[in-house]
Amino acid sequence: MGWIILSAVLVVALIVVLVKPPFGGDSNGAVATVNGTKISKEQLYDLLVNANGKAALDNLIVENLVQQEMSANNIAFSEQDIDQEMEAVKLQFGTEEAFQSALLQYGYTEDVLRSEMKLSAMIRKSLESKTEVTDEEVQAYFDQNKAMLGSTEEQVRASHILVDTKEEADSILAELKAGADFAETAQAKSKDGSAANGGDLNFFGRGQMVAPFEEAAFALEVDEISEVVKSDFGFHIIKKTDYKPAYEPIFEEKKAAIHTLLVGQEARTQSETWISELRNKAKITNTLEEEAPAASDAPAATDAPPATDAPAKE
Repeated sequence: MGWIILSAVLVVALIVVLVKPPFGGDSNGAVATVNGTKISKEQLYDLLVNANGKAALDNLIVENLVQQEMSANNIAFSEQDIDQEMEAVKLQFGTEEAFQSALLQYGYTEDVLRSEMKLSAMIRKSLESKTEVTDEEVQAYFDQNKAMLGSTEEQVRASHILVDTKEEADSILAELKAGADFAETAQAKSKDGSAANGGDLNFFGRGQMVAPFEEAAFALEVDEISEVVKSDFGFHIIKKTDYKPAYEPIFEEKKAAIHTLLVGQEARTQSETWISELRNKAKITNTLEEEAPAASDAPAATDAPPATDAPAKE
């Protein structure tokens, strides 16, 4: 989902211990005790730096290099560029629901992801002039990835009660018409495995159920109960509980995000070499490295002022 993506927690931890010691007092003061045994600030510092410090600091170094290069080349950068990066990320999940589910799965919030997308957006913006994404490529991506972009066929959600005989089904239908609860009746009388869930079959599209069942389910209105329907499995009484119409993504709504995505893919292939060049011409000191690399005689990129008022790395 990005270039040199690092958990924002690690970056924040590094800033906390290297830039603004939060604990006060001397380095040997206790930040915790375990049965009277002290855990010192110095132990915590060493743990954070040894576990994550080098990677987190390198991430910040790269961000500074890129931001200074953007400033030197008068490349503007704003929150809108991060918005575009986020839209390109969301594009690959198809729906907002799928995107939010992925965030939840990996323990992210949208704000944390957004902070990590800043560097990705900066690199894409910096290298955009060196990429070439045509309208034809954007259209081709759209045509080839409609399913990923959220294209779906219409679906219904239904519950059913399945029994062996028409007489039993007729009797149950009469009870339902007289006011019996469908889910409770399904639990008590249906022979299908869905009985434990009140007969619920969740959403399904065309071609997933036997023909007589499918035809009846799609023909119903939401909350309507069918007449008795015969299939190879027995006799069904069906209740349609929800409906999702077919969805076809609209090119005009997706093309900007697709363009951003494709530009990012092209820029990604160039980024490693480009960042290496920035490192080589910069004067960088890194006290977390065992041996600091020799500084280049080239002018320091750090002499440049900040690119814009873009927010600092969280």
